[in-house]
Amino acid sequence: MPVDAEQAWKDLQRIRVPQERVYDEFERSASGGPGMTYGLAALMWVFLAGVGLDLPSWGVALFVAAYVGLLSVAIVMSSRRSRMQLHHTRCPGSMWAAFGAVAVLVGGTVVLSDHLTESLEPIYAALIQATAAVAVYLLSLGPANRLVADSVRSGGEPAADEEAGR
Repeated sequence: MPVDAEQAWKDLQRIRVPQERVYDEFERSASGGPGMTYGLAALMWVFLAGVGLDLPSWGVALFVAAYVGLLSVAIVMSSRRSRMQLHHTRCPGSMWAAFGAVAVLVGGTVVLSDHLTESLEPIYAALIQATAAVAVYLLSLGPANRLVADSVRSGGEPAADEEAGR
């Protein structure tokens, strides 16, 4: 069966435009907005500042339980609020690497700032540690989100390029 190249190109463009709109909507809805980002950053700051205050073990356990509970509530609220979900979206390795890199950066900041502030009073050390970790989190979250959105957007393109090359 002969294939008309011009018609095939038009069909591909007709399919690609709605696909790009879906990815644009995914990028808008995946971030959760600035309210979610700053809310989670504030929650992390309170948690890190509270844990750094030389609390008894039951106090640390209470802080951890409250933090996990509030994070769970935020995740549930975010997933219910999301207007769309992409089915069969592949999660490439670069996505996991981006989130892992952010986790390592924030964790490394916590450990490094803990060592650097050992000589200070516990309250000052906790405030510095929490502020540094949240600053690193906020500074690294934007590039990580862009990398994830780009990896989802380009997830199907190599196959399309291979098809076009045939």
